[in-house]
Amino acid sequence: MKIHLIDGTYELFRNHFGAPPKKAPDGREVGATLGLLRSLLMLLTSPDVTHVGVAFDHVIESFRNNLFVGYKTAEGVDSKLLAQFTLAEEVVSALGVTVWSMVEFEADDALATAVKRFKKNRSVEQIVIASPDKDLAQLVSDSRIVCWDRRRETIIDEAGVVEKYGVNPQSIPDWLAVVGDSADGYPGIPGWGAKSASAVLSHFEHLENIPDDAAKWKLSSISAGRAASLAQSLATHRQEAKLYRELATLRDDVPLQENLSDLKWRGAFPRLKQICAELGDEKIPMRISRWR
Repeated sequence: MKIHLIDGTYELFRNHFGAPPKKAPDGREVGATLGLLRSLLMLLTSPDVTHVGVAFDHVIESFRNNLFVGYKTAEGVDSKLLAQFTLAEEVVSALGVTVWSMVEFEADDALATAVKRFKKNRSVEQIVIASPDKDLAQLVSDSRIVCWDRRRETIIDEAGVVEKYGVNPQSIPDWLAVVGDSADGYPGIPGWGAKSASAVLSHFEHLENIPDDAAKWKLSSISAGRAASLAQSLATHRQEAKLYRELATLRDDVPLQENLSDLKWRGAFPRLKQICAELGDEKIPMRISRWR
C-alpha cells in the first residue's frame, strides 16, 4: 500500500490563492476550505490512495518561535485565511480523513513523525508526502519516501533532491541553515548562496565537518578566494548556523495517536452534509461515493 501524507496548511494557502472566493450564507469567506475539500475528494478518487493523513498548523506559531525571535508568525497572513484554519480541520475530519492539528509543533513535524512511524511497516510500499516544502525534502529516501508537488504534478525522490538542491536529503537542514529560508524567517549565513552551499555540503555533508581553514576544503568547484570568504563567514556565524539548522530540522517525536489502520479512508461522516450546507455548497456531498 501507499500512504499519502498531506501538508494541510500548504493546501489551504494554495486554495486561498488559487480557488475562487466563496462566501457562506452567514457571510464568512470559505473559498479556501471548499477548495481544499474538493482537492482532497479528487485525491481520494485515485485507486492507489487508501491511507491518508493531513497535518495542519492550528496556529502559525510553534516552539521554534521560542528559539528564534524572527521565526515566522501569523503577522501578514490574510485574516480571511486565518479564520478558516479551524474550519478546514473540521471539514477534513468530517470527510473521514485523519487530521493532525499542531499547536506546539508544526504540520511538517507531524508529517516527519508519521514517516518515521509508518516506514517501518513492511506492508507500506511507499510514503508520498504531498508538499513542495523544502524542509520536507530531508525526509526523502530512495524512491520509497518521496515528495509530491500536486500543483506541478512532479514527484521528487532521493535522486531528485540531489538534482534540485545539490545535496543528499540528510544535508537539507544544513543547506537551509546557511542559505536561509525567507518563508520561515531565518536569514542564513552572509555570503552563502544555494550554489556554494551545495558545493560545500555535497562534500562535507554537515556543518560540523566543514573546516574553518579553507585550505583544507580542497574543492575544485570553488576558487581559493571564494572558499576563504565562505570559511570566514561560517567561522564567524557558526552559532547562528547551528540555530538555523535546529529550526530547519523536523521533529519526529510528535505524540501522534493513530496507527496505520486509522489512516485508511473508510468514507465521509454524515455530518459533512450539514457542514457543506452551512458553507453554501450542497453539491459536494453528491460527489462522495463512500459514507460511514
